[in-house]
Amino acid sequence: MEGSKGSELSWADQWDYKYNDEETTRGYHADEGSSRKKKLTEYNQKLKSASKTGFVKAKSAAVVGAGKVKAGTSTGIKWVKEQYHKRTQH
Repeated sequence: MEGSKGSELSWADQWDYKYNDEETTRGYHADEGSSRKKKLTEYNQKLKSASKTGFVKAKSAAVVGAGKVKAGTSTGIKWVKEQYHKRTQH
């Protein structure tokens, strides 16, 4: 299309977000686009809320898991010390 003259739209014009018509936005009328944006906004808010809840749950699970690892490590070290003392005392 380069170099062509006339009323044809260039490739860039065809893919432009708003072209030739103020009420048309990528094939949707303005009211349809705004209701779609509203639905997407509501969906995004639900996702944010769910991700915050998920983060809190993951964080608490990580804290509990870290506590268990710490307790297990402590128990393991004590066991190794006991085994060492049993062998060196004889």
